[in-house]
Parts: sequence; structure tokens; C-alpha cells
Amino acid sequence: MPVRQITSINPATEEVLARFDPYSPVAIDAALERASTAARQWRSTPVAVRAEHLKRAAAFLRAGRDRLASLITEEMGKPIAEAEAEVDKSAWCCEYYATEGPELLARQPVATAATRSHIAFDPLGLVLAVMPWNFPLWQVFRFAPPALLAGNGAVLKHASNVPRCALAIADIWDRAGCPPGLFTTLLAGPDAAPGLIADHRIHALTLTGSTEVGATVAAMAAHHLKPQVLELGGSDPFIVLADADVSAAAVTARMLNTGQSCISAKRFIVEDAVVEEFTEAFAAGTAALAVGNPFHRDVRIGPLAGSSLRTELIGQVQRSTAAGARVVTGGTVPDGPGYFYLPAVLDHVTPAMAVAAEETFGPVAAVITAKNPAHAIEIANATEFGLGAALWTTDLDHADRLVPSIDAGAVFINGIVSSDPRLPFGGIKRSGYGRELGAFGLRQFTNVKSVWVGPAQDEQTHPLSE
Repeated sequence: MPVRQITSINPATEEVLARFDPYSPVAIDAALERASTAARQWRSTPVAVRAEHLKRAAAFLRAGRDRLASLITEEMGKPIAEAEAEVDKSAWCCEYYATEGPELLARQPVATAATRSHIAFDPLGLVLAVMPWNFPLWQVFRFAPPALLAGNGAVLKHASNVPRCALAIADIWDRAGCPPGLFTTLLAGPDAAPGLIADHRIHALTLTGSTEVGATVAAMAAHHLKPQVLELGGSDPFIVLADADVSAAAVTARMLNTGQSCISAKRFIVEDAVVEEFTEAFAAGTAALAVGNPFHRDVRIGPLAGSSLRTELIGQVQRSTAAGARVVTGGTVPDGPGYFYLPAVLDHVTPAMAVAAEETFGPVAAVITAKNPAHAIEIANATEFGLGAALWTTDLDHADRLVPSIDAGAVFINGIVSSDPRLPFGGIKRSGYGRELGAFGLRQFTNVKSVWVGPAQDEQTHPLSE
């Protein structure tokens, strides 16, 4: 039986860009052995030296911005300005951890009965990263700088539709002077994941992907008692109270990256008093978005990354309209090549409809009417997901009182949900567990070690002896 190749396809033209043979078991074993050797060397490298490698990686990202952004746009269809911003954000993450990370990893003294005691943060070893295609650089750089600064090695099994991005990322770390193989990209299909998770040289894993895949991977990792970080699906609420006017922000919140983001707003829960006005403005702003070649700088909506994604999205819209939702704008497939879908706004949506109950991964927004703020929070929480949430109101005191009742890993008041190297990022419920970014993300793949130093042996007494 012939080996199924890993294929890079331009989703705007459906042109095949490159084909790669997946790594053989022998090649994977050799790569893991090299990565394991590099990680053992790296863990004894001073943190300050590791930070210099992060700075060099950031410099290579910035110097290669145009090339890397074009690669992202060509391989998964992201509008070029957004691809450039993705490269910039990846460099920022490297720079943030290079500057702030060493202090966050420093020993923390703790006052105890000992002569001295402290908490140390030691690396775990090799971390397997199973990453998605929608932010092919940022998803990896959200994980790699803190993991590497903490003294770990990294093995990347990227999404199969972005192999050239995966290879480019490994090249950046190599050029930054890391030990050979410290950051290793494996070109492998999903069938390789069980063997990688089971391998004794892999000590932990991080996955960003669907809830279904996350549950499967979590079960495998749990069987081998390996810690995990899972950033899974989301159906983030965008709550609009009656005193807010946010239609322009709503368009960006839903349509960034052509709607292909776990943390993009998907359910627009709007108080009844302003829902008609909001929907009209939201639909007009959405209809005005330019759709087309993602290399054109005026284009805001590129293609979906694959034909199956478009097929699934069409099905979700059809099932919702059959249940009574109304398409206010968009929701059709334009003529011509590429996996395009005209951005859609649906109203008369109820929480049980597909566009509200499921994660919609594409440019489709669901508007749901709430009777009052309490009802809006109730609708927002009536989901299996809990990644992010946005709350819009001019009454900040009221917002502060509502935040504790919102079930989400992050709540943004009068802002679009986004990730930031300075803040922990992750979800609850079926959106996953564990945290990336911030101090919590930096220490996620460390052994939080308690160190207790007593007096000299001839001075020791048992704490219960007196």
C-alpha cells in the first residue's frame, strides 16, 4: 500500500504547493533520540543563555516577516495583513519570555522551620506539541518560547496541511543556535500520535485542536501518566448589554482569520432592547467585508483552509435555518476556485440550534436575543465550552459584578478576546485544561520542586521532639 503523502494546498486556488513523504518509524525514532540528547544538554544551560536564544529567534522572525507571512497566507489562506501580525506576535512572545522569564523561573524562597527552603522550577524533558493549522506560527510560538526557556525540548507534530510552516519553525530555532534537534519538527500523520505519546522519551504534551481529538489524546496521555495542556474548542459568547454600541468590534471579533479561531466570538447574545439595531449594523458591517485573494491588502475574508471545513459550515447553517434561524446576510458559496464562503450573520437563533450549540469554525455569526443581563449570562453559560467570553457595557461596576458568574477561562470587558504573552490562556469544561502563557504557562512544563535545607546533622532535632 503506497504511503499517503503530506500535501500542502493553496486553499484560495486549490493548487498543490508541495508534497512530502511522512517520516518513517526509523526516521521518527532517530529524531526523538536526537531531541532527547539535545534536551539533556539544554536543561543544564543557564536560563540567561537560553533567553539569548529566544532573542535570536525573535530577530529571525522579524527579519523573515515578509517571507513567513507569505508562507502562512499561501498555505492556509490567512489574509496577508493578519499573517504579518501573526509573525510579529510570535516574535513578541519570544522577546517577552527572554526579558521576563528568567525572573519568573527563579527560585522562590519560602519561610519554614528549615534553615532555608525554596521552590525550584525544573524542566520535565521533551514536550510533544500537537498543533493546528489556523495560526500555524502563533500556536507553536505560544508554546515553544516558555517551554524552551524552562529548559525543555520540543517535538512538533503540526497539522498535515501546513508542513512548510512546520519546517520553517524548526529552521528558526536551529538558526537561533539551539542544540541540534532541541526543537524538532516531525512530518507525520495522525496515526503517528499514539506511538509518540507512548514513547519513553516524551515526558509531557500540549495539544490545540478539537474537543473530540483532545479527549482521545488525553486518554492516551493519561494511560502513560504524562501531563498535558489541552486548548480545545470554543463557542465564545459576545454579550451586548443595552447600553453598548459595538457592531464594528463585533465584526472583527467574529471574522478575524476568516472566523477560524477557537477564541473568536461565535454567539452574539444581545439584550432585547437593542438586538434589532445591533443585528442591522452587524450585518451591514459583515456584508461590507472584501472577500477574495488573501494576498490583496483590502481583503478581510480569505478562503477556509479546506473543503471539508466549508462543507461542515454549510451543514450547520442549513440545519439552523431549518430549525427557524434566518440568514440576514451572506451564507453562500461564490463562483470560482478556492474554499470561499460569504460571511454570514444569522438571527432568530436559539441556543439549541447548530450554529449556537456547536463550534462554528468559519465566518458565521449567530445572534441570540436575551431578555436582560441575567438571561444573557444564563445563555452564555449554557454550553459545553468555556474558553473565552466578551462582555460589553458602559457600566463597569455592573460588569465587575457579572464577571464571576461567567464560565470561561478569560473574560474581556469591552474588548475582543485575544491571547497575550503576559496573561495565562486556557479554558474550562470541554474547552480543555492547563494554561499557556504568562507565569502559569512558563511553569506548566516544570517540576515544581520543594527544597528543604535543615541544619547541620549534629544540630538536627525532630519537629515533634520538643
